[in-house]
Amino acid sequence: MLALRCSLRRQNIITARYWRLFHDSRSHEPVKVDSRWPEWQVIIGIETHAQIKSRHKLFSRSLTSMYSTHTPPNTNVSVFDAAFPGTLPRLNPACVDLALRTAHALQCAIQEQSSFDRKHYFYSDLPSGYQITQQYAPLATNGTLYIPQPDGTRTPIRIKQVQLEQDTAKSTFVPRTRTSHIDLNRAGTGLMEIVSEADLRSPEEVATYVRTLQSLLRAVGSSDGNMEDGSLRCDVNVSINPIGGSPGSGTRCEIKNLNSVKFITAAITYEIHRQSSVLAASPDARIEQETRGFDEITFQTFKLRSKEDAPDYRYMPDPNLGILRLSKERINHIRSTLPELPWTTHARLKETYALSDRNVNVLLGIDSGRDVRYDGEDPGESGAVKYFDKLVEGVGSPEGKKRDPNVVANWMTQELLGQLASQKKTFQENTISAAQLGELIDMVQSSAITGTTGKHLIRHMLTNPSTDSTFKVASDLDVLALSPSSTSTPTNSTTSKSQETQAKDPLIAICEKVIAAHPTEVTKVKKGHKNVLNTIVGAVMRESRGRADAKTVRTILERLVCSES
Repeated sequence: MLALRCSLRRQNIITARYWRLFHDSRSHEPVKVDSRWPEWQVIIGIETHAQIKSRHKLFSRSLTSMYSTHTPPNTNVSVFDAAFPGTLPRLNPACVDLALRTAHALQCAIQEQSSFDRKHYFYSDLPSGYQITQQYAPLATNGTLYIPQPDGTRTPIRIKQVQLEQDTAKSTFVPRTRTSHIDLNRAGTGLMEIVSEADLRSPEEVATYVRTLQSLLRAVGSSDGNMEDGSLRCDVNVSINPIGGSPGSGTRCEIKNLNSVKFITAAITYEIHRQSSVLAASPDARIEQETRGFDEITFQTFKLRSKEDAPDYRYMPDPNLGILRLSKERINHIRSTLPELPWTTHARLKETYALSDRNVNVLLGIDSGRDVRYDGEDPGESGAVKYFDKLVEGVGSPEGKKRDPNVVANWMTQELLGQLASQKKTFQENTISAAQLGELIDMVQSSAITGTTGKHLIRHMLTNPSTDSTFKVASDLDVLALSPSSTSTPTNSTTSKSQETQAKDPLIAICEKVIAAHPTEVTKVKKGHKNVLNTIVGAVMRESRGRADAKTVRTILERLVCSES
């Protein structure tokens, strides 16, 4: 067993060195001069720690603090999480599957055999005195994440490795008592460490990388990627070298524990200016390799420790965990069931449905911010794109007739999202099913209700959730459209005919009533002031409570007024 682990380590170390030495994804690109630091080329790599969205921890059956919200401190803790002597880890297969999803989405080479190591260091939020990780034989290696550029192109960023590891406990410092409180609820939660190569060239590219990675993690359901909640944290390595010099010749400094895109860009920007100032001060100046922190108040980095002070983690194979062997069937199954990735969805919506960039970005933006289910469960209709696809495919239509994608997109992005926003609700709180909204769109298209009535119905159905069909809701509210009978001719010659017309055609009756109530406007119309007719049309629309079509009303009014003259 030990010989196999050593072989795995040597194999992965050699592969990683070869990958870095002979493959520079951006060596062919001309160096872009940045006006902020015109004499320097910036080289950045990033390590991202993403909490795995699983109900249970990585090596125990304790619930994760994410799954059981508002849990008192130190309640979701097993004896293994608290590092009691004699306790043994038991790997959570759901965490492995979610990490495999991520690795496939990043186009990594999945390792059929990987192993776990102990990373030793002493800190109060690490009860066992070591962290279980995959430093030398990770789950996956050599991937690629493409990030969009302002000019519309996509730049490949190499992924060195994806590895599983434990999260630490949560430490909270109390200034009043000058003590730290330890909450073990987070201890042992599964993490994916995603390590990039140093292929990033600016703070803005790093921000784009993080946002793209967030959308990928949410799309495959492996992590919610919420930096504000601490489920996505980043360490960045920054170095600079003179333009024209050898890339990577500068000394890198690592900035630890950055928890927002804003802080990431600010920390990198400050660090570039700091390093360039040091090197510009003297020809003999050198950057000291060190680990730095970031002050969120001053937006400056500060020294934590130098290379000489860095701890010796004394990595060793974990004796309680054997080799993690993955069958080809399991790897292929994860690949075949991988959800659609954001850039694939973007291309499909554009090419298949010819949607505008705005509508595509709105739909993808909703999905990017949606709640991620636990253990990779299907989000169902909570996903905006799936909701849209169902509407276009004809859900809610008796004949299953497909709908116009642009009409559907307008009703979703303009009316439904607008009403949700006015009620301060998210798309996940939408109570109108795809079948109900689809029926509503069909009723508007067939003139069974007017567009104005459709908007009112959306507001009513969000305020008063129901499983009834849209037609029944509209009938109960008496908002079905008014339209004249094809066999009737509007007239006001006799009272009996007027009563007969009113019984048959409510819309004509309303028009006659409004005409009788507006004699001055009718006289002006007869004298040729056609614009005055708009006043009468508006009165009919108010009288009908928006159930009439304005064009139909205008036609009826013109005939009625002409018949009087």
